[in-house]
Amino acid sequence: MRSFARYVKDVVKLFVLFVLCTSIFYFGLQAMHSEYQDYHRYDPPEGNALKVSSNNIDYDWMDRLSILFRLGE
Repeated sequence: MRSFARYVKDVVKLFVLFVLCTSIFYFGLQAMHSEYQDYHRYDPPEGNALKVSSNNIDYDWMDRLSILFRLGE
């Protein structure tokens, strides 16, 4: 009977440790989400920025198919 009580005590300690670690992880993720929620990665560039590519180029459909097979674009 003593070993059963010890087993239950160890299971409860493991459960409490699991809940504690899961809670810390969850609240850590919430803190990171709230930190980066208003962070805009794709704001227009400031200063002397140059446009690198243009979507105005008219490709032949064979050229586009070739690019698709080569690059996966």
